Amino acid sequence: QVQLLESGGGLVQPGGSLRLSCAVSGSSISLNTMGWSRQAPGKERELVARIKPNGITNYADSVKGRFTISRDRVKNTVDLQMNSLKPEDTAVYYCTSGAGAQYWGQGTQVTVSS
Repeated sequence: QVQLLESGGGLVQPGGSLRLSCAVSGSSISLNTMGWSRQAPGKERELVARIKPNGITNYADSVKGRFTISRDRVKNTVDLQMNSLKPEDTAVYYCTSGAGAQYWGQGTQVTVSS
């Protein structure tokens, strides 16, 4: 059974940074597309970033140049480094596994506010 456990969310001021981490059990991140999605209040879920088994990464236009997705194959974890955070980045962030995002974690809240 695939389980995804996110950590690292919190409250940060605009311009600040946060690093989210996703611990994966039940599957290898090396064999699956891993991603981070988010959902803000009243908005649809949005794919933020993903990394494919071959290492190719994709980002939403809204986070390009600010967010970086990475993986640690030994620890079987996937991280999302978020820099230059904006209030509009406020959302619940979810770790996903699978090309079709078949598996989701429970999410971690990120709030960007002064």
